[in-house]
Amino acid sequence: MDGTATDLTPKTTKRSSRRTWVAGAIAAPLAYGAVGLSLAQNNAATLTPVAPVAISALKPSAAIAAKGEVAEIYGNKFIVQDGSGKALVETGRSGEGGTLVKAGEAVTVQGRFENGFLHAMVITRADGTRVVVGPAGGPPPGTLDWAKDKVGLGAKADVPKLTALVEAAGYSDIRIMGQGPRHLEVAARGADGRERQLHVGFDGQVREKRVF
Repeated sequence: MDGTATDLTPKTTKRSSRRTWVAGAIAAPLAYGAVGLSLAQNNAATLTPVAPVAISALKPSAAIAAKGEVAEIYGNKFIVQDGSGKALVETGRSGEGGTLVKAGEAVTVQGRFENGFLHAMVITRADGTRVVVGPAGGPPPGTLDWAKDKVGLGAKADVPKLTALVEAAGYSDIRIMGQGPRHLEVAARGADGRERQLHVGFDGQVREKRVF
């Protein structure tokens, strides 16, 4: 019996240690994540607000907004309407499940309008609460850059410096529309007056993504 007891004790200890290690491995990132939420917000660049236009006045743009009431919801898409018309809003992963907004809710949707869709970046509710969706939210969840952001170790954008570099490249009417792991999504007008969507790296490189 003594031999049996001696054999079981190390095994029990090992199992207990493994359970403790697993619990710690899960709890640690959760704890860091909870603390890091506010830190991650400090890393994010402030998005430039855009005044809403009538839905009938929506046109291709990298930075445009519309205000209205949620009429219908289709998964990660919904219809917003005002007295002038309706628009289809696309919310990406954030809206999967159709729970991001409610039918009858008053919202202001800011984002990119292209190919007949208003691709949401920020949704503002009637009480002023802002829901960031799409590239405006920083690194994709689950990535290493996302994890670094959660604990306040993510790359930070020097917005004044990057804005000056965009101006020096010949652009005007500069609006920050979103932030990736190491870049800003920017709307700006070129020398020809046409609007562009720019990819502005934290290293200062400016690249045109779309012309509207």
